[in-house]
Amino acid sequence: MKRTPRIGIALGSGSARGWAHIGVLRALAREGIEPQIIAGCSIGAFVGAVAAAGDLEKLGSWVETLGWQDVVGLMDMGLRGGLIKGDRLITFFERNFVDRDFISLSHSFGCVATDLQSGHEVWLREGSVSAAVRASIALPGLLTPSWQDGRLLVDGGLVNPVPVSLARAMGADIVIAVDLNSDVVGAAWRNHRPEPERNTETTANGWSKRLLSRFGRNNAPPTDEPEEEPEGTPSMLTVMQSSISIMSVRIARSRLAGEPADVLISPRLAQLGLMDYHRGCEAIAEGEAAVELALPSIRRALGR
Repeated sequence: MKRTPRIGIALGSGSARGWAHIGVLRALAREGIEPQIIAGCSIGAFVGAVAAAGDLEKLGSWVETLGWQDVVGLMDMGLRGGLIKGDRLITFFERNFVDRDFISLSHSFGCVATDLQSGHEVWLREGSVSAAVRASIALPGLLTPSWQDGRLLVDGGLVNPVPVSLARAMGADIVIAVDLNSDVVGAAWRNHRPEPERNTETTANGWSKRLLSRFGRNNAPPTDEPEEEPEGTPSMLTVMQSSISIMSVRIARSRLAGEPADVLISPRLAQLGLMDYHRGCEAIAEGEAAVELALPSIRRALGR
């Protein structure tokens, strides 16, 4: 008897764009496609862990009502290793979604982190799920690194932004990969529209100022731009976002060329910034739309 192929999904990194993974998984489920193996990197690890625990709809409902004030409320600022310590976020994650061991998940799950001292790729597949996710999402400069087993771990996107190789190693015969960053290089500049009267609370510049202001008056650098700087000088977060996007795209293209997925899904997410977690409905919709476009390829790969 012919064995039914095991379907794996590789959920890539991409910060706030990662809510698109919810839309991808929802759209696949409507087609009767449920991956048995989930490999995640960074925000892909966050969503993937919840999906592997069977709580995807609970996460989706929360994301769809998430406002920027809620996002800021999950931030606990620090000065060592990153702007955000991450304790508050992970406590929330454990309390509301996943606080268990890998072996108790309903689906096979693994995630990717980077050893900051050696530069090695680290696959996390045992022990505490929340601890593994905490390491995988530790974006350098933004979220403080995580110590595990004597290693200082940071975001897996530094080495393997779309972890097809991990999904294969976990036993997937067919891998559907989700790349969140295919169209984001240069997006911050293409989307820039100087409008002095617009509300900056939800822009990259507004996010930068809110983050810096949380340090307190004595520790924070000035948030006002020096007058001599030319108009259109990017905010700290815009520079950071663009740099991370360039790095992620270059690494992902290289890894996917050597370790291709059977199907590559690429939601159009250039309009979403690094910290736009409050725009979850848009991201989810883009994920669903990307699956609709990829359905012919998905069906061919699955022999349907």
